[in-house]
Amino acid sequence: VQLQASGGGLVQAGGSLRLSCAASGPTFSSSAIAWFRQAPGKEREFVVAISWGGGNTYYEDSVKGRFTITRDNAKNMVSLQMSSLKPEDTALYWCAAGKASVVLSTRARRSFRSYEYWGQGTLVTVSS
Repeated sequence: VQLQASGGGLVQAGGSLRLSCAASGPTFSSSAIAWFRQAPGKEREFVVAISWGGGNTYYEDSVKGRFTITRDNAKNMVSLQMSSLKPEDTALYWCAAGKASVVLSTRARRSFRSYEYWGQGTLVTVSS
């Protein structure tokens, strides 16, 4: 699976952005997809994951109610709608693909090591 993330940019606090992750490869529709982010000086952290069929989603507590992940397997696309953005959401965001089973374990889906394929990052900057 090859992944390409896009949609990052500069937005004011309280604003919205929509990140996209375009995928190619025959196994995308059977892969779990996650978004991770890394802020300056901090560790890479899990943001959200979605199961292969899109029926199950898993959010980091800090983004629940503000971020929404969806996928369209027919278009090989995953989207992350981010609303009510905060300065602390500022980070480089990556989408990643892994085996479908990765989402079955809380520990596994939150670990970047569980995902085999990564897109390039897209930078989100939220100004106060």
